[in-house]
Amino acid sequence: MDPKPTGAALLLAPAARGGAAVRFPPAEPQRAHFPAVDEHLVAPEVTRDELIRGRKVVAAPALEPHAEQQVRLDFLIAPHLRPGYIGAADLITRVAEGSDFATDLSIRRAGTDPATGRRYLEELSFEIVNEQSMRDAREKAEDLVARGVRRVFAIFVKRDEVAEWSAAEGRFVPLAPDATIEDLCLVRPVPVRALLDGAAAEREVVRALERKGNSEIEAIKTRERKAALDEGRRAGLDEGRRAGLDEGQRAVLLRQLRARFGEVPEARREQVLAASGERLAVWAERILTASTLDELFEG
Repeated sequence: MDPKPTGAALLLAPAARGGAAVRFPPAEPQRAHFPAVDEHLVAPEVTRDELIRGRKVVAAPALEPHAEQQVRLDFLIAPHLRPGYIGAADLITRVAEGSDFATDLSIRRAGTDPATGRRYLEELSFEIVNEQSMRDAREKAEDLVARGVRRVFAIFVKRDEVAEWSAAEGRFVPLAPDATIEDLCLVRPVPVRALLDGAAAEREVVRALERKGNSEIEAIKTRERKAALDEGRRAGLDEGRRAGLDEGQRAVLLRQLRARFGEVPEARREQVLAASGERLAVWAERILTASTLDELFEG
C-alpha cells in the first residue's frame, strides 16, 4: 500500500477497560516487549488508518503502477509458497506499541503459534513503494525487523528495482536484476526479474507449480509423454512396414535374377540384400531390359 500521512503525530485509542483514552507518542521500536500481532490500534477493514510509531497514515487506493505491481507480486509469490506457509495481502500486524500497519504481501507459518496462542508473525514481507514516502518505508522496515520479521523487501516501482532491508546498513540494499531470492518459505528461488516482468513471472509460476507436483501440470506432462510414445510407436510401425516391404522386394528381385541370369554371385546377392527400397525399385525396372547382371547393376 502507499500510505498517505495525515499530519497527526498522536492517535487516541480507547482504553482496554473503558475510561480515559490512551495516548501513543512516537517511539522507537520496542525490543523488550511486543503486543500481540492482532491487538490492533486501528479498525481493520473499517478504516484505512494505519499507525507508524504513533503517526497516523492513510492507506490510500493505488494508482496503476502500484496496483499492477501488486497483482504481479501476488501472482508470482503464491505458487512459490512451501507447504506449511501462508501468503497474505494487506495483512495488518501490530508491530510495536505505536505501530499497527500492513504490508502489501507477507508470508508466515500456517497455524497457531503455541507461544502466543495467536497467528504466527510474518517471516517475509514485501512492500510496494510508488507514491509512499521513503520515511514510511524505512520506518516500517525497521519496526518489522525489530519485531522479528526475518526479511523485508521493497519494490521501488519508479526505479524498477527490488531491494532488501539491511539492518546492519540501515537501508534498503538493491538486488541485482539477475539475482534470486532464496528462502525456506519458498519451494524454489524467486528471480528478482520476475518480480518486475510479467512474462518472466508467468514462466516462474509454471516452474514453481511443477516443483510442487501440481496435479494439472503432471497430467499435461503425462499426456505429452503418451503422445510422444504413441508417435514413436507409429513411427516404429511405419518403419517396420517399410522394412518388411523392402525384404519382400529383395526376395522377389533375387528370384527374378536367378530366373533371368542363372545363379547369382554372392557379391551381387549381398549387394541386393544391402540395398535401399529406392535402389531395389530401380533394379526391378532394369531387369526387363538389361542383357547381363553387370548391365543391371551399373550406376
